Amino acid sequence: MSSMRGICCAVAVSLVLALSACGGDRAEPAPARPVLVAQPQSAPGVARSFPGEVRAREESPLAFRVGGELVRREVDVGDRVVRGQLLAVIDPGDFQAQARAAEAQLSAAEAQLKRAAADRARYAALAADQLVSRSTMDAQEAAWRAAEGEVRAARAQVEVARNQTGYAELRAPADGVVASRQAEAGQVVAAGQAVFTLAGDDGREVAIALPESAVGDYAVGQVVEVELWNAPGERLRGRFREISPAADPAARTYAARVAIDEADAARVALGQSAKVHAAHEGSALSVPLSAVQAADGGGASVWVFADGRVHAVAIDAGDFGAEQVPVVAGLSPDDWVVVAGGHLLREGQEVTAVDRQNRAVVAPAR
Repeated sequence: MSSMRGICCAVAVSLVLALSACGGDRAEPAPARPVLVAQPQSAPGVARSFPGEVRAREESPLAFRVGGELVRREVDVGDRVVRGQLLAVIDPGDFQAQARAAEAQLSAAEAQLKRAAADRARYAALAADQLVSRSTMDAQEAAWRAAEGEVRAARAQVEVARNQTGYAELRAPADGVVASRQAEAGQVVAAGQAVFTLAGDDGREVAIALPESAVGDYAVGQVVEVELWNAPGERLRGRFREISPAADPAARTYAARVAIDEADAARVALGQSAKVHAAHEGSALSVPLSAVQAADGGGASVWVFADGRVHAVAIDAGDFGAEQVPVVAGLSPDDWVVVAGGHLLREGQEVTAVDRQNRAVVAPAR
């Protein structure tokens, strides 16, 4: 009996020791991770970039003033033309026939006028001798004036017919480059139907689209910088020439044109890809480059310290600088932003924040 009691006591002691050992293995909670935070700094302006394409200031669709079959095309896309140069010809046969008919009518009208003038002269002599009545003389005078009017009308018809014949030739209205072609030889074109598009030599622009959130930040005449895709880092001077007052119904963006200064216009070619760097003034903010993280789904974000924890906040960032990143939207000047070690954090993680002087930062309430 005593031996049984001794075994029970040994088991009890073993259980107590085992439980004590298990309690000693329980992990202590991890301490809050220390992070370095700073508030956004004021920036004089925020620069944003917009992709675009180099276009001519004036792009004129060229068309015949009369319709007909296109029998000859003298130029192709990319050809440089000068004012008055022949571009295309439509069949002039019908117009030449109309011109000949009008000339024949003019000849007949001139012959009728000549006869009416001779009759008027004879009747005037008879009237002077009082051999014909005054009414007869008035009738001859009216016939002569009618014949004179017929001649003027016939001459006008000849001029119109000759113009129609001239309209069968399409000529360049100004110096420029053929940007596109919309018709081929053998095609029947209507009056006013575009055959070519002429890009004039009077300036180069970059066509861009401004988002709804940014269109109010820019104005016509504002100076910007243009960077060509094939010349990275080289900035050309430009300015907003026009900004559409209405948004595109599909894209919900506002079309804008940026005119390149004449001194630099000769250095760009039509169709080149370009980027317009435009800054708008205002109460802009900036954060260190090390604070910016890649957001889910694209874009940028930062970690903001609040309530003793960090929270990911999406931002609308401007052009990245060497050390600072301008923030268009998403932050306020009172926010505390994690500026180092952000890649080691997770949403809602508890942290201990210190500033650049290693002073503890009190967690603001969100």
